Order: sequence, then structure tokens, then C-alpha cells
Amino acid sequence: MYETVHLSRDAIEMIATYAARAVWPSGFSIYQRGAPADGVFIVVRGRIVLRSRVKSGRGYIPTIVTPGGTFGAEGLAAAVPPPPRYVTEARADEETETLHLDTGRFRALVRERPAAALSLAAQMMAEHATLLEKLRELATLSVEQRLVTSLARMARQRTFVDGDGRLILDAAHYRVLCELVGATRESVSLVLNRLIASGAAERHDGRVYVDTAAVRALRESEWSDSLAALKVSDEQAAVAGD
Repeated sequence: MYETVHLSRDAIEMIATYAARAVWPSGFSIYQRGAPADGVFIVVRGRIVLRSRVKSGRGYIPTIVTPGGTFGAEGLAAAVPPPPRYVTEARADEETETLHLDTGRFRALVRERPAAALSLAAQMMAEHATLLEKLRELATLSVEQRLVTSLARMARQRTFVDGDGRLILDAAHYRVLCELVGATRESVSLVLNRLIASGAAERHDGRVYVDTAAVRALRESEWSDSLAALKVSDEQAAVAGD
């Protein structure tokens, strides 16, 4: 319901007159967890990956921000002591253009362009609702269900989608998918192999191509928590085929 909500082009153009514009090269780290936060970023083009590091260097990705989305809004909590700090790291997944409103410019936007400020606030609330839904998924769904749900969400948001409407997972995208699902590479490989066996995906030249229509058609009930029931030999074969 909320995950495909984005700021309109008109709203972005209005906000741009108050914001600082920047272009980030692919792989550039915009900020790190724990750094002082101020204001909010808006993606104009490209993709931003937000990541939280966990044990053993692994990470969890709460969201991928696409054009019309925001990130770093914890920087708007400047009026609440102690001073705000970023709770994730933000990195450009490809060359990305952003707008940045610091707290002073955000207040000016609220005073002078209340309609644009309300649009921005509504966008941040929609993203907040989407994050709450993802927390529910982490707490209640199996790995299979979370992976299918993540693939369907990526298809709706046009993340890693080619001109034919298929999701393309190369080595880098595969890692991102694992961190979006919050599961190990081995567990994700098992589920993707089931998708390949069912015809919903195919492997070619080291990439996995996912039929987004087939993924959207899958019901959560069809993907029971069966990882523990798989034989060790099946798991080894799946990992070897990855």
C-alpha cells in the first residue's frame, strides 16, 4: 500500500529550490552509522542502499531508496536532545543524484511552501509504514516467504529490473537480496533453486533471472518453512549450484 508511494516531480522541483543538490558516484559512502545527522535527503535519480552492519561483517538492508524516496530523515530530530545521529550507513548503488534539506532549509520550506512540506512529510510517513511492515515480515515470515515478498517488492519498485520486466540478480545484487531478506546466502540459494525448479526463475551466465509475474502470483501459504526438512545432500547440491 505504501511502498510504491513517491514524491511527485512537481514536489521535487519545488523542494529543489530550497535544497542542496549533489551527484554521488557508484559505491560512494554518503554517511556512516553514528555520524551526526542533519536534515533529510531526497533521491532524484539512481539508488541508495541503506545498510546496518551486524556480526561477522554481515549486513542487513532495511530499504533501497529509489527516485522520489527519502533517507536520513533522523536528521530532522535536531530539536530533541541528544543531537541526532544516523542509524544506518548510506551508499550509492549506482551514480545517484540527491537533494539535501538541512533543518534550517526544511523550516523555511515549511513556512514558505507548506504544500511541498506536507508532501515531503507524507512521503516520510509512508516510508515509515513500509519499514514497520518489513519488521513484521522479519518477525513472522519464514525465509522462503520473506524472499518471495522481497522479490515481489523489488518488482513493484522496479529495482534491478531489465527492459523485459525481469529481475536480474548478478553477484552484487545477490548479496543485496540476502541482506534484504535477512538470511544467509545458503538459505537464499535453496529458495532460489526452488523458484528455478518451478519455472519462476532461470540461471544463465552466472546470473539469476526472475519472472516477476510468476513471483507476484505466489501465495505465502505455498512457501512453508521447510528448510529444516530438506536433506543435507539437497542443501549441499543447492549451494554447489549457486
